Amino acid sequence: MAKKSRGTFEKRQKEKERQQKQEAKRSRRLETKQHKATAELKPGDQDPDIAGIRPGPQPLPEQWGENSNDDE
Repeated sequence: MAKKSRGTFEKRQKEKERQQKQEAKRSRRLETKQHKATAELKPGDQDPDIAGIRPGPQPLPEQWGENSNDDE
């Protein structure tokens, strides 16, 4: 007679671990969201990712400028 596999028990353990991992991710996301909401920029502070960027077309870098005579 064939032995019964342990697949059911292992499957249940794997599912528990998956659910715990999802809960941990959910709590980290919530914590990050709350941290971002409470961390306000002071007046005059700029986000370092967008510092120096103006709306609209950006000026060309010096090496691409109109008066560049490098190709002559």
